[in-house]
Amino acid sequence: MQGKQSSEFWNAVLFLHKLKLKLEAIEREYSNLLSMKREYLNSVKQIHAPKEVKVEKVGEELRVKVRCEKGGDRLVTVLEAFDKMGLNVLQAKVSCSECFSMEAIAVAEDEQSLNISDITEAINAAIDGKSLAANQQQKETPEKDDEI
Repeated sequence: MQGKQSSEFWNAVLFLHKLKLKLEAIEREYSNLLSMKREYLNSVKQIHAPKEVKVEKVGEELRVKVRCEKGGDRLVTVLEAFDKMGLNVLQAKVSCSECFSMEAIAVAEDEQSLNISDITEAINAAIDGKSLAANQQQKETPEKDDEI
């Protein structure tokens, strides 16, 4: 009887040791997976969304598509740019899940002053954080090389 109990005892010890080894392997694998997840998330953060601004005229409306890296007050600056140009937003869809994206339908208060390239430039300046006044001043100020 004693030999059988001793054998059962050592079998239990061996079983517990194997369980301990399996648990350590699972913990190592879990740690590796967490490390891989951190590396992946860091690499995704470093990928910048390409900046894209499209403005097209459809009838009397303007369809504006903006896509860029999220951060800052993108929506506010873009809407302020619309306001400064005399554009009224009729409808807009905005998303900030992976990057900032906005699709808007707008109409101009004054059709005569409507210039698609100026609107595109103003939205690009708003995204980049530049003021429209500084952008216009830079255009009007001749470069030193131009004066020679």
